[in-house]
Amino acid sequence: MRLRRLRSGVKIQASRLSEQGFRQIFDRINQLSIKNGVDKLGLDKFIEQCAYLAAGSGAISGTGGVVTMIVGVPLDFVNLITQQFRVTMAIMYAARGHYQVNFEEFMQFIATSLKVEAGVTLTKSMLERVAEKLLMILGTRTAERLIPIVGAAIGGAANYMFIKRMAQSVKEMENFIEPVVVEVS
Repeated sequence: MRLRRLRSGVKIQASRLSEQGFRQIFDRINQLSIKNGVDKLGLDKFIEQCAYLAAGSGAISGTGGVVTMIVGVPLDFVNLITQQFRVTMAIMYAARGHYQVNFEEFMQFIATSLKVEAGVTLTKSMLERVAEKLLMILGTRTAERLIPIVGAAIGGAANYMFIKRMAQSVKEMENFIEPVVVEVS
């Protein structure tokens, strides 16, 4: 019963995130600044910078236990997605040589990098599966953040490692070098 309610809650949150959240996060990212950051720092240092930014929000969300977790976890989740998007865009730029990517193509790539079955068409259900996967990744680490101070270390380290592993996974993908033509349905 409790597991069913948890799954239902994850599906509702995933639906909200997929409908508006991904687009808002994507639209707020300055793709030119990512290009400039990669050109100035190099790809690996840019990824490291994003990992530290993710670690910072993870540490803050776990610093005070339940009190900071209530406000911190949603903000941490948005920051974690933002840093994941920035890293993915940086790797795409480094591989392709151009920095502009549209939302549909980008989400197809994110789905593939998370090993969510993604076809040629960007659909609401595919976006929901991406959101569910991200929410489940965050949810597995939330309970650990209940312990003050220790939760900060766990939250920061988990976010740092998530960004570094995601970057490595994206770097290993070969199908992102050429742009994908995507139809929106």
